[in-house]
Amino acid sequence: MKFISPTPALASLLFAVMTDTSAVQAQTTPQTLYQALGSESGISQIVDETVSIILQDERIKASFKETNIPRLAQLLKEQFCVISAGPCKYSGDDMKTVHQGLGINAAQFYALAEDVQIAMDKLAIPSTTQNRLMALLAPMKRDIVFPKAQP
Repeated sequence: MKFISPTPALASLLFAVMTDTSAVQAQTTPQTLYQALGSESGISQIVDETVSIILQDERIKASFKETNIPRLAQLLKEQFCVISAGPCKYSGDDMKTVHQGLGINAAQFYALAEDVQIAMDKLAIPSTTQNRLMALLAPMKRDIVFPKAQP
């Protein structure tokens, strides 16, 4: 078998095809959820909008009357960052410890989840990205929803 050297034109064509293929592969590399949410600034906007909605939501706003809202917002930003594979550290306590004894019911949990989605809709976050975040938040229900402790 005899090897034939490519002509300069053929070599250029092969290089162009290989370069274009690499570019297509780079463009189709899936974004991390953290990137899809807009990284730190996007997550910050989502949380700020969510907190604003929560504080107006008749279904759950009373649950937050004793809450340090700036601290809540900061912890939510950290939490969303961590669960979306961002470079953050969560500085709060675990969900079970924080919510035990508060008597949060499933309806309140779902109301807050709905408020997160409303915030993301307002910020034009694509539904596929919203679903990715909500899929990571949903399992927290088991550590948040508890019957109120009886005295």
